[in-house]
Formats: sequence, C-alpha cells, structure tokens
Amino acid sequence: MPLIDPSSHVTLHYRVALLMDGTERELVNTFESAPATLHMGAGHWAPTLEQRLVGLHEGAETEFELAARDAYGEHNPDLLCTLTRGQLAEFCEPGTEFTVGETVQLRAVGGVPARGTLARYDEAGAVVDFNHPLAGRPLRVRVRIVGVL
Repeated sequence: MPLIDPSSHVTLHYRVALLMDGTERELVNTFESAPATLHMGAGHWAPTLEQRLVGLHEGAETEFELAARDAYGEHNPDLLCTLTRGQLAEFCEPGTEFTVGETVQLRAVGGVPARGTLARYDEAGAVVDFNHPLAGRPLRVRVRIVGVL
C-alpha cells in the first residue's frame, strides 16, 4: 500500500476547524462532497500540516490539533500596514470596493501584487493585515486518505 512522502500527490477528504474558547468553528469539510487533491510540497497547505500526512497510507484516517505556531504561525503585528484611504485607493485597481474582512490586492513597489485582509477601513484610514488569515489560530484537522501517487 503506497505511503505518503514529501512529494506525493494525495487524494483525501479533510475537515479543518478553528479552535476558539473550547468550541470549534468549521472552515472546510470535504467529507460530504468530492475529495480534494493535494500535491505535497507545492504550498497548498502549511508545511506543518503536510508533515502530519507523511507516512500515512491509503485508507488511513487521523485527527490532530495544531497550536497556532505549528499551523500558520503566530499573528505578527509587523505585518499590519496602516494607510490613508487615498493611499489604499492608489495601490488598488480603480473602482475597488473596500469591505472590512475582505481580501484586497495591492500593487506594491515594483508592481509586485500583495494580498491582505482589510482589517480596518474608516474615516481615519485603513489597516491591511498581510498575515495568513489563519495565523494566530489553533486548528483541529481530520483527514481520510483516499489515494496516494
């Protein structure tokens, strides 16, 4: 039976939930729909999540919890960017609608795009959070391996 290695293509069902104050908030669940395919090492999942899959075989099912630092890292306040409303509009495509909690794409220096979450948008200005949306959040993950190539 094939085992998952760091370069495998894996077909799996998975469920990811945030752990918050003793409760869970489900983010995604493929168990009641089509399975997903993951190319290990391609950046689809955090490396620490992928490491938990290495060595599992087809048919294996497991569940585990990851502390924030072991999932997508701690929330880094240095990745918050404060802008004026004018600066934000200047860095975004014309006509962009700004909604707190939504992802915005900015044209950075040299034309390289950067995506972040609009954390604040009011008369005083805007704050864009460039942390991964799951940074600072512990997770519970359940997987069932359907196939390994």
